[in-house]
Amino acid sequence: MHLSASLKAAVLMLIAMVFFSLMSTFIRLASTELHAFEIVFFRNFLAVILMLPWLWHQGLGALQTNRLGMLSLRAVLNVSAMFAGFMALTMIPLAEATALSFSAPLFATVGAALLLHEQVRMRRITALLVGFAGTIIVLQPGAQAISPGAILAIVNAFLLAMTLLVVKTLTRTERPESVVIYMVLLQSPIALIAAIPFWTWPSQTMWLWLFLLAAAGTIGHVFFTRAMVIADVTQVQPFEFVRLPIIAAIAFWLFGEVPSLWTWIGGAVIFAATAYITHREAVAERRQEE
Repeated sequence: MHLSASLKAAVLMLIAMVFFSLMSTFIRLASTELHAFEIVFFRNFLAVILMLPWLWHQGLGALQTNRLGMLSLRAVLNVSAMFAGFMALTMIPLAEATALSFSAPLFATVGAALLLHEQVRMRRITALLVGFAGTIIVLQPGAQAISPGAILAIVNAFLLAMTLLVVKTLTRTERPESVVIYMVLLQSPIALIAAIPFWTWPSQTMWLWLFLLAAAGTIGHVFFTRAMVIADVTQVQPFEFVRLPIIAAIAFWLFGEVPSLWTWIGGAVIFAATAYITHREAVAERRQEE
């Protein structure tokens, strides 16, 4: 059966979202014995091991680069985002952390305007305001004190946005696979230094969760990248929202977590705003090409 490119991309994105949701679940399971910083280290170190066959096949030429400084900056930003994000996953409901992660493209749009001097018109500014309003809906600052876990989830989204801006400049000259291998190679020692004060050796069960979360994250990125290659961003980006019901179902089944109505409403508002911004960016790019 022949599938269209858009349908193939949709299937690939759905698979990617399942694996990303599983990674979040394995992080929560691993956190019953290990500190979040140690989990970050094993996520990166085991990813290096998983990518060794690819590096062996490609040869050391895959590591050639003239932009080690930017690659290092990307690694520092990304591993910092992982520290915040992994800690958030151990402190607040998984669905809430997932909903707040949808705000990353909002921060990326602001960063692109301020740092890369990209033009942002009124429609996207309005969408930004709506998106950040969705974040406030999830946080409910008037009804309850904003938890440290929620703050960490927002910090994670902000740092991921800054990472996206760096990647945007890197992929103009670097191969995507090279960017990924440098990411895990550089992040592993940084994460190890941060993890040492909290170090405990994983039990046999923990090794299982650690390998599964590293595999789920790596496989998820492979499917995500393939989807982005064969279809426009505007076609695949809406499927990211599938993460919320998937993670909500898993969290209810394993941990008895029931997402609040405000998490669903706020998550939907944030996602709608980011989807619109992505659409406007694609329209602007097509106009420039014409």
